[in-house]
This record gives sequence, C-alpha cells and structure tokens, in this order.
Amino acid sequence: MRLPDTAHTFRPWRIHEIAPDFRLEDVWALPTPGGADDFPRLVRLAANRDSADTPSRGARALIAIRRRLGTWFGWDAPDSGLGSRVATLRDRLPADLLAAPPGPVFANRPFTSVYLTETEWAAEVANRTVHAVMHLAWVPDGAGGYRGQMAVLVKPNGRLGQAYMLAIAPFRHLIVYPPLIRHFGQAWQATPPSETT
Repeated sequence: MRLPDTAHTFRPWRIHEIAPDFRLEDVWALPTPGGADDFPRLVRLAANRDSADTPSRGARALIAIRRRLGTWFGWDAPDSGLGSRVATLRDRLPADLLAAPPGPVFANRPFTSVYLTETEWAAEVANRTVHAVMHLAWVPDGAGGYRGQMAVLVKPNGRLGQAYMLAIAPFRHLIVYPPLIRHFGQAWQATPPSETT
C-alpha cells in the first residue's frame, strides 16, 4: 500500500541528514508483519530479492525494457555510477554510521549498502538518469506489532533524469511496485526466519 510522504518525513530517520538534496518519490507499507526484532530478517530478504523475479508479466516486461534501454543508451555504463559520475553517500556519513557495518551485499540487484541501524537501512544506485536511495525501515504497525516500510528517494541527473522520472511514474505506481511488494510479502510469509540469511 502506498503511504503519504509524511509516513517517512515525520520520522527521525538518519537518511534525512545524509541525503537532504534527494527528493522523496514514494513511501510504501510492506506486507511484512513481525516483532520488534525482525528488522534484520527484512534486510536479508530485501538484499537477496531479484526484481526480475516478480510473478507479474507486466512488471517483468518493463524491467526487461529498462535494462535493454540502459544497454542501448549507456545509462548503466560503469562510468555512470557510484564513484564515477557521483560520489557514494557513504562519503557523507557521520562517524558513528561510518564506523558501523554498512549492511549486506546485494546478490541480484545493482544497489550498494550505505548504512544499517537497528531500524533503518539505506542502499543506493546511480546511473546516467538518477542517483537513487532505497530506504527500508521497521515501524510500529499500530496493532502492537511491526512492519516494513520502504521509501524511494531520487536525485535526477539533469533534464534526462527529470524526463526519465516523469515518464516512468505511472508505470512504477501501477505496474511495477504493487506486484513487487505483494511478491515480497508472499516471500516473507513463505520463508521461515532462519532461511532468509
């Protein structure tokens, strides 16, 4: 379920101090009910997901088209990413977060962990269109439990990035994110906590 921006902006997340120049694109409630100590399980599951694994044919088709366009136009070339076109957000971390482990390595996605705390995790990706952050958090669900929350923050790269974000917005909201989030919830329910490592 998509949430209002305030579900992210009103909480005292560390990402606010690290990426104030990024625009908040979306906030989503994740169907991952759990207890206070289940955030590490959410992080492990997210790091091991492959967005191309969704059962939605429409979402898979759009992901494949995006990857093909990225190859054709060089949007995802090695010199367009972190450490080349843009500096990693790890360069902005305060001492306490820089000294802590950044979080897991992604198995199947082009993201890089930035930092990990007991209740939030940020990972970044950059290409010729955008520098983006996936922010996962563990929040009270209002019924005595907890659930995951995902925010997407973006810094478009010039006019190309702005046009790209405008063009993909309806597809992201209607075709890509809803089935990906449902699939994520199904994986959460189907996988015992000990198997998400």
